[in-house]
Amino acid sequence: MTVRHTRRVFLSAATMMAAALATTACGSPQDTASGGGDTAPVKVGLVYSQSGPLASYGKQYIEGFKAGLDYATKGTGKVGDRKVEVTEVDDAGDPAKAVSAAKDLIGKGTKIIAGSTSSGVALQVAPIAAQNKVLFISGPAATDAVTGANRYTFRSGRQSYQDVVTAKSFIGDATGKKVVVFAQDGAFGDANEAAVKKVIGGAGATVSSVRAPASATEFTPFASQIKAAKPDLLFVAWAGTTAPAMWQTLDQQGVLASTTVVTGLDIRASWPTFGAAGAKISFLSHYFDGASDTEAAKAAKAKIPGGTLDLFHPDGFAAAQMVVRAASEGGDDVDKMVKALEGWQFDGIKGPMTIRAEDHALLQPMYQAKLTGSGTAFTAAAQKSLTGDETAPPVTRMKG
Repeated sequence: MTVRHTRRVFLSAATMMAAALATTACGSPQDTASGGGDTAPVKVGLVYSQSGPLASYGKQYIEGFKAGLDYATKGTGKVGDRKVEVTEVDDAGDPAKAVSAAKDLIGKGTKIIAGSTSSGVALQVAPIAAQNKVLFISGPAATDAVTGANRYTFRSGRQSYQDVVTAKSFIGDATGKKVVVFAQDGAFGDANEAAVKKVIGGAGATVSSVRAPASATEFTPFASQIKAAKPDLLFVAWAGTTAPAMWQTLDQQGVLASTTVVTGLDIRASWPTFGAAGAKISFLSHYFDGASDTEAAKAAKAKIPGGTLDLFHPDGFAAAQMVVRAASEGGDDVDKMVKALEGWQFDGIKGPMTIRAEDHALLQPMYQAKLTGSGTAFTAAAQKSLTGDETAPPVTRMKG
């Protein structure tokens, strides 16, 4: 397990929205920074993937967090007179390592844990937060089960339901529509098929699936099944090294020209896998560079290495904003931190964000996107932005 322990005083920053509405707890965290004589540091533990299969996601998360902390503290790295002391721990995507790291941090007096690049990690850390009554802000982990997990658990990213609702927006009224899910056999495919049936099928569509073995390398038979089904929407959930061959086959067999094909837009480095098919696919998107033009996005671009935002920069940025809000309003009282975050509205990289008080879902904009160009020269553009209300998941009963 790798640990990096740093204290940073961040330099320049842009200003946050300063309006405060008491009825909605709307405002910027630095405006309410606690004063007084307490100068002990605010200890924050970031447990995320520095290595392992999701290391690229973790890299974006931590870059976003650093930029967000600079922004939320106006470049001081402080909440009031207290420095924000950040301890970074690599969980390598392993839930057991993450739980061990969280317990170690809690034992050292850390009251705020954030991170969780992996859904499996988030679901294991959330109960630890409730048992020890510390604040847990999950990161890129998209599983719906994080929402409503317990009163101490929040999220700084989107959840799977918001992805699927965005996919549904491509066909408008789903009543009477035919939807096919094309996915690999296994837990990933199962989860996506179940989500589409629940969200789009629940809105009146008929949902069926075409499933391929994870080991498949020849995709013509599956393309034929899809074309024969004549769907109004094809939802593709795919992972792994066979993606380029799969997309090439769907394109060659005329699937992409015969229906609306929707899939999720992953990090920028993955875009070349779409090949010539990329410009023919409709994408649901959590975020990509240029999707928004907010003050927070401008501030983040100024701080992110290379100046290009990517999929999970907003998650880290929002996590830092939430950390500063919690520490500003709650000091070291975790119950006060929870109350400060519940119902809070703030402007993040993506735009207006709302933490729903009932279950801690993070309501936020989502995007329809298109790629133009080809290969490494692909660029993305937003076709439509959906509001946080339009993509809001159903309220989940708080479990603990």
